This record gives sequence, structure tokens and C-alpha cells, in this order.
Amino acid sequence: MNTPTSLDFLTEALRRLPGVGPKSAQRMAYHLMQHDREGAALLGRALSQAVENIQHCSRCNTFTEHAICETCLNDNRDASLLCVVETPADQLMIEQTLTYKGLYFVLMGRLSPLDGIGPKDIHLEKLVTRATDGVVNEIVLATNFTNEGEATAHYISETLKSRGLKVSRLARGVPVGGELEYVDAGTIARAMLDRRAT
Repeated sequence: MNTPTSLDFLTEALRRLPGVGPKSAQRMAYHLMQHDREGAALLGRALSQAVENIQHCSRCNTFTEHAICETCLNDNRDASLLCVVETPADQLMIEQTLTYKGLYFVLMGRLSPLDGIGPKDIHLEKLVTRATDGVVNEIVLATNFTNEGEATAHYISETLKSRGLKVSRLARGVPVGGELEYVDAGTIARAMLDRRAT
């Protein structure tokens, strides 16, 4: 049996990326070694630096290079509002809307009993501590509208409501610019149920 080469190790490492199968990983590895060794070295240094420097914010659990992230340190944010999201990427998307001025809590996942992911794995205790700090008045649940995201939102909602906190859920409905004939029936049904006065 042959000993794995450096190229084999690189291919296996690239396979860890989401959506990258064996063939894609192999193509990437060969491309980097054949056409872009400088890019490969840059990628290696960037990954090493990120692993060494990036940690979780002690208040909101997002990625940061400091004990507390810039968002949590921003005095212009509304500390009475706490938006709960699954990932730092979800947080970034909400920030890009320029409509939310509160603070965040990033779960770093969602409940998925079939995958063995329970409340401890999504930092629920830390969220409860953060939400019951006496400053937060409303928690906005902005988990994804997947089965796992819905279950996570429900579980968190019940947990926080039992402590007397106000909990709201991100609205669902027809996308901006969407035409009804092309929107799925589930989305239209939810939009109908969540309708509001004009």
C-alpha cells in the first residue's frame, strides 16, 4: 500500500469544504500545484493566520479577533434588541440590509437531533444568560426557515418565554419583486397567515 503523498493530504483537506467532492478536490489541488503555487502559499498562510487569531466573541458568540467583537462594543447599537441567528454569515446578511440596529447572538448551528446536535451544541445556556441580562427587552429569532431552523426557533422561543421575555420571529412571505405564480404554495400560505394591515 502506498504512503499518502502531500498531494493526497491536500486533496483530502480540500474535501472538507462544503459541496466539494473527491474529483473537485483533486482538480483544485492539481490546479494550485500546477498553475498557482503562489496562491496556494497565500491560502495556506491565510488559513493558518485565521485558525490562530479568530475566536468567539464572549458576548454574542460570533467570530472576532478580540475578546468582544466590534458590533457588541458599538455604543450606537440598541442593546435592548437581541437578534438570534444560526451563523456569522446570517448575521452578515442581516447587517447588509441596514435595517437592524440591535445586537446579536450567533448559535453556530441549529438543533438537529438526528445529527446529535442538541441545546448544548448551539450554546443555549450562553444565550439564556445573555438574554436575561436585564438590558434585553426583545429577542428576534432569525433562524432559517428549514425544519431544523423552525424547531430551533420554537425551542428557543419556549425557553425564553418561560423566563418572561418578549420573543418575536422573523417574518416570512413573498419575496420582494416576486410574482405569485412563481412562488411556492407554502410561501404564499405563510404570507397569507402573517399578513398585516396597510
